[in-house]
Amino acid sequence: MDHTTNPLLAHDGAPDFAAMRPEHVTPALDRLLADAEAALERAVSPELPADWDALAAVLDVAVERLNVAWGHVSHLQSVVDTPELRAAHTANLPRVIEFSTRLGADPRLFAKYKAVKAAQGGQLSPARRKALDDALRAFVLGGAELQGAARERHAAIQDRAGELSQRFGEHVLDATDAWHLDVPESQLDGVPADVRQAAREAAAAAGVDGCRLTLKLPCYLPVMMHGRHRPLRQTLYRAYMTRASEFGDPKHDNTALMHELLELRHEEAALLGYPTYADAALVTKMARSPAEVLGFVRDLARRARPFAERELAELRAFASAALGLDELEPWDRAYASEQLKQARYAFSSEEVRQYFTEPTVLNGLFRLIETLFDVRIREAAAPVWHDSARYHVLERGDRVIAGFYLDLHARPGKQQGAWMNDCRGRWQRPEGALQLPVAHLVCNFAPPVGGKPALLSHDDVLTLFHEFGHGLHHMLTQVDELAVAGISGVEHDAVELPSQFMENFCWEWDVLQKLTAHVDTGEPLPRALYERMLAARHFQTGLQLLRQCEFGLFDMRLHSEPAVAAAVQRVATEVNAEVQPVRAPDWVRFAHSFGHLFDGGYAAGYYGYAWAELLSSDAYAAFEEAGVFDPATGQRFLRDILEVGGSRPALESFRAFRGRDPSIDAMLRHQGLVEA
Repeated sequence: MDHTTNPLLAHDGAPDFAAMRPEHVTPALDRLLADAEAALERAVSPELPADWDALAAVLDVAVERLNVAWGHVSHLQSVVDTPELRAAHTANLPRVIEFSTRLGADPRLFAKYKAVKAAQGGQLSPARRKALDDALRAFVLGGAELQGAARERHAAIQDRAGELSQRFGEHVLDATDAWHLDVPESQLDGVPADVRQAAREAAAAAGVDGCRLTLKLPCYLPVMMHGRHRPLRQTLYRAYMTRASEFGDPKHDNTALMHELLELRHEEAALLGYPTYADAALVTKMARSPAEVLGFVRDLARRARPFAERELAELRAFASAALGLDELEPWDRAYASEQLKQARYAFSSEEVRQYFTEPTVLNGLFRLIETLFDVRIREAAAPVWHDSARYHVLERGDRVIAGFYLDLHARPGKQQGAWMNDCRGRWQRPEGALQLPVAHLVCNFAPPVGGKPALLSHDDVLTLFHEFGHGLHHMLTQVDELAVAGISGVEHDAVELPSQFMENFCWEWDVLQKLTAHVDTGEPLPRALYERMLAARHFQTGLQLLRQCEFGLFDMRLHSEPAVAAAVQRVATEVNAEVQPVRAPDWVRFAHSFGHLFDGGYAAGYYGYAWAELLSSDAYAAFEEAGVFDPATGQRFLRDILEVGGSRPALESFRAFRGRDPSIDAMLRHQGLVEA
């Protein structure tokens, strides 16, 4: 099977996702791994000079083709998982990890890169110098300086950790997909009509009466927020908060996987000479030490705590007086909060949702991006993996500069959550052609029902803008060096800056006018409803920030205290008691589905959401000062943040844009955490 018959081996034009099959995976990996192996041997041979271009032409081309093809396989497994595709992915994952680990720790290649630095370091462009320095640092972190048994153990850890991470994500997906509850529609009093209809259709498709509920967020969240049937909320909450734990099917239990992963991470750090995994992980981030991160998170929690306590007291009083809930249980919080918000601000999330029709939201988002960053977005033809996915291109003038795939709807076999992944990066290829960046933008919104367009909540809109911020960082880069183009090479605790920055526009009146059209009347969001939304913007932000602090503290403690590797639940309980004004039930197992930490690349980095929010709020304040649509400010943000990607330290990019170091003031103001 060659590149003419195997779509994973094609490297010209758009990937043929529609043609990719599980049986293509192993033959493609056989070929690509052999090519990359041969390229590595040529790269380290004495015949190849210590020259950046020569090294890229031999090694980078072969490795990039391997990475792109494997990226396609991993992407498909996350959006259209099948037993056959999962088996092909699982069978080949160890091979890919083994080669990647060996490549990143090859002492011969490390020596070649050091020789390039000695011979050409002063002559390389700033982007190439940054890429070279990052590569040399990655060799050290990848174990290139280890010898003998330590080197073998380091490689074994990479293989095992990759396998465990993959299984963690599969367990969460399988536990979520396996759970359902069939109920009479009378138990769905208060639940939005389109959610009830989707539940009726799901029951009918399964050949049962009534309504079928699942733990997929487009079903779970509306029931928790709007459902009046308290025992039903309790059942769903307990099922959701114990997914992939000892309280469910043993074959989905992630307990042992988490413990082993943490032990392996700390062992890896020790081999590299670091006291903890967190110390090693922070080498590539803006924050300098676990102590700095713990101090940052605890300071935020201290600032948020008085607001959160006040919010909780208000919620308890309201739940008792208005809802007859004398004891506010965890499964009551979302429902009582939604009822309080409606009572206080005279609107419901469901009322707002009627205005955010998916086509209008997308059109408004695209027009905003075009206004701010001088591009044009249009849909284009390309093979996709599911009939609800779409492909678009970005144009500037008469040139296409990037592309993106959009996959917005939840469905069985698709990982939960929302994410941006790079399909391929911008690169001035050694063969001569400029490779344009392409992004995957994936969400899990409720699909359309009843012949009407899909409806998004305002939170969904924030999520969409967030992922598009990542996409813009990837797509609008002007850096031609693959390793530092777009999001590549950006410190992990700064990578959320553009994504969180974009969320701010979802609160601007002029933007919302272009994002909204009522599903029945086509009318845009009324000003009076907007004012009530704006008044509610800081509703329970203290509680929300404490939740972020709880996650960040939990993550950093797990990864900076080797002794707690086998005591994940104890740490979760301790952190909950330290941060939250009310304790979680003993049976809550949020860690068991915490994909960011165990299957998502955020280990010892979850604090980065709050860290980057400090940066993004301060960056957005520049637009507030100059005018939200000020073209000069938009062009400076494009030039100083988005276009430079990872070609220089994030702090330098921020200083270039703002003319100073970041300040926490705008973040606290945007969160409503300042006393009036």
